[in-house]
Amino acid sequence: MQKNKKKIEPMPDEFKTIMEASDFWDTHDITDYWDGTKEVKLMASLKKEPKYVALEGNIAKKAFNVAKKKHISMETLVNLWLKEKLSAAR
Repeated sequence: MQKNKKKIEPMPDEFKTIMEASDFWDTHDITDYWDGTKEVKLMASLKKEPKYVALEGNIAKKAFNVAKKKHISMETLVNLWLKEKLSAAR
């Protein structure tokens, strides 16, 4: 019995972003491309995707001043505060 051959879109030589690769593999099956794969060593540094929250001006100024005194970034300070508050809320 002959297997039905489905048309397979060529796999890109390279993905520009992790999101591009993710989108491709969300709609494709690795088993269709297995013969074209090879073992590789991979070192990756995945960056967090930032989420932005607007702060009231006076809150931002106060947070900036506290962060400056602690010698940390305002982002680090706000993340620490939110982690504390969310842990307490559980």
